[in-house]
Amino acid sequence: MPEPPPCTDIACDVLVVGGGINGVGIARDLAGRGLSVVLAEKDDLASHTSSASTKLIHGGLRYLEHHEFALVRKSLAEREVLLRSAPHIMWPMRFVMPHDPGMRPVWMIRAGLFLYDHLARRELLPGSGTISLHGHAVGAPLKRHYTKAFVYSDVWVDDARLVVLNAVDAAERGATVLTRTACVDARRTAREWHATLRDAAGRSRRVRARALVNAAGPWAAQFLVDHAHVPQRRSLRLVKGSHIIVPKLFDHDHAYIFQNPDQRIIFAIPYEGDFTLLGTTDVEHTGALGSPRIEAGEIAYLCDQASRYFERPVLPGDVVRTFSGVRPLLDDEADDPSAVTRDYALEMDASLAPLLSVWGGKLTTFRKLAEEASDLIAGPLAAPRGAWTEHALLPGGDLWASGGGTQVPIGGVVEGFERFVEALSARHPELPRAVCLRLARQYGSRADQVIADKPLGDPIAPGLFEAELAYLHTHEWARSAEDVLWRRTKLGLHYDGAQREAVARWCESQWQDHCVAAESAWR
Repeated sequence: MPEPPPCTDIACDVLVVGGGINGVGIARDLAGRGLSVVLAEKDDLASHTSSASTKLIHGGLRYLEHHEFALVRKSLAEREVLLRSAPHIMWPMRFVMPHDPGMRPVWMIRAGLFLYDHLARRELLPGSGTISLHGHAVGAPLKRHYTKAFVYSDVWVDDARLVVLNAVDAAERGATVLTRTACVDARRTAREWHATLRDAAGRSRRVRARALVNAAGPWAAQFLVDHAHVPQRRSLRLVKGSHIIVPKLFDHDHAYIFQNPDQRIIFAIPYEGDFTLLGTTDVEHTGALGSPRIEAGEIAYLCDQASRYFERPVLPGDVVRTFSGVRPLLDDEADDPSAVTRDYALEMDASLAPLLSVWGGKLTTFRKLAEEASDLIAGPLAAPRGAWTEHALLPGGDLWASGGGTQVPIGGVVEGFERFVEALSARHPELPRAVCLRLARQYGSRADQVIADKPLGDPIAPGLFEAELAYLHTHEWARSAEDVLWRRTKLGLHYDGAQREAVARWCESQWQDHCVAAESAWR
């Protein structure tokens, strides 16, 4: 995916500003419709909100309490569309809700789960039910007074990789993806936009685009006023969500959803084999957009609520890592941040050269949002092709190509993936099975491409070879150790300081070579 020479100005159909899930989703959709697209992201892909989610593709069971039936229906329909498109980075997960008589009554939970099962078509995921916790594996880590639980299905996703794979697909369909490149100015005429992009080295590049998409997430309102010189018509509610990661609290593969006395819920999710992910909080965010940090009170809140359910208390000292993100939610004037809608709005202004702004949204509905946004843009620009993503695979998603399209093999998603891992291990006996499993999860059918070079090169850190790092650098825009360890992979959780530093040294050497090459092209 070579970038154009830095000295070259660019003319395109659409300039997309923002490399989070909505921006890359729109860039991918538009490129697939035959439009020329440039995407500019001021940092790394998924470096903010889109990599700080609870990592679920879900309908939003609690949204039913706020009567957001349309949003829940749309989200539920998207679960299986997305699962079919990328069964390597997504997988079904069962969620356990211990019944607490002091919280929501049984009839309310059953009614909610009935709607959750039936609001949208469901083929791959099992429906809800009830279980006795005593004598069941999911009851073992819980306090003994919890005797009954409700179970239902949703989907787990590697959120940062979802963003990257959309960007990869966009680039392979002709889009130009520019990371660490900010849109610092955009001027509008009747027929086109004249934008100035500035990269990390301070070099500028001009772009002429027939339309502009503002998918800047938390920065969407600021971008319009400060850089696009357009009055702000909508306001965003900025809500910070924080998560903590602790050593694993249970050995089974189910997740928990816990009801709290404040009427909120938190999740406890198996994470990276050795850990449990706990989250999320919902607090108003008033600080800097680019660097949200968890507060001590948020850590205490998550620990306290988890400790209401788990037999072994969760303490702040158990926390091995935290992450926080700022959600740009539509301001519906709800008093409680948890009650603010997670739906989205698309604002199209075609009075001059088209401007489309994205407000709000959630990970689960990104594809539908991108499709609707692309419909709005495609009309004025006379796109050669129409909507196409509903039945398309993301890169690496063709684990069972012989089945045709997105057809799931007999036995289901989980069994099909396990068969894929076994076949990958058989093709690469030189690699431990654990490494093959990780590569299959991250790259799917492209795992063979990642490890195609033989030898694989030196192991930079346990299970991480030069060949994979080179692939991430060349094909996935990874430039720093943080890009590699916390977004393209989650290996940072498994490495000590010296191992993380070894990865950083490799990335720094490649970044220096990249900068030298870019500077040479610039001259």
